[in-house]
Amino acid sequence: MSYFVVDIESDGPIPGDYSMICFGAVLVDEALNKTFYGKIRPISQKFVPEALAVSGFSREETLLFDDPTETMLAFEEWIKVNSKGRPVFMSDNNGFDWMFICWYFHHFTGRNPFGFSSRRISDLYCGLVKDTFAQWKHLRKTEHTHNPVDDAKGNAEVVLHMKNEMGLKISLK
Repeated sequence: MSYFVVDIESDGPIPGDYSMICFGAVLVDEALNKTFYGKIRPISQKFVPEALAVSGFSREETLLFDDPTETMLAFEEWIKVNSKGRPVFMSDNNGFDWMFICWYFHHFTGRNPFGFSSRRISDLYCGLVKDTFAQWKHLRKTEHTHNPVDDAKGNAEVVLHMKNEMGLKISLK
């Protein structure tokens, strides 16, 4: 299996009614140098200004972003090229990030290379330290900037820390 940490930015709370604006992914390995970045033009007229502001882009800028189908197909190809075995989706907040990525894959390509499941980094950490309230974000090395590649990389650094320093049994191929 190959593990990919993914982070997304959107202009609202749910896919379909609102749009995924951009996303980043990093292959979890010791180098953390295989990344993907996609910027997708909006798919609806609806947006929440405060949600869009988190991405750092204006509505006008996002209207010039790439076609969703082309971007999702490019992401799928990048996943295939960088996978050894089944790709596994990991995220800081997979209830949010997974929802958008899964919806966009199925809506624009008819399939999801990640299948039907994902892993939440916080749950792995809380399990390792046996504390459901444990905080882990201080273990990021890369600053959390809301650039989704930076954020995915910082979260992947935490996965590596859990593997290398805390004994998480994970096979990184």
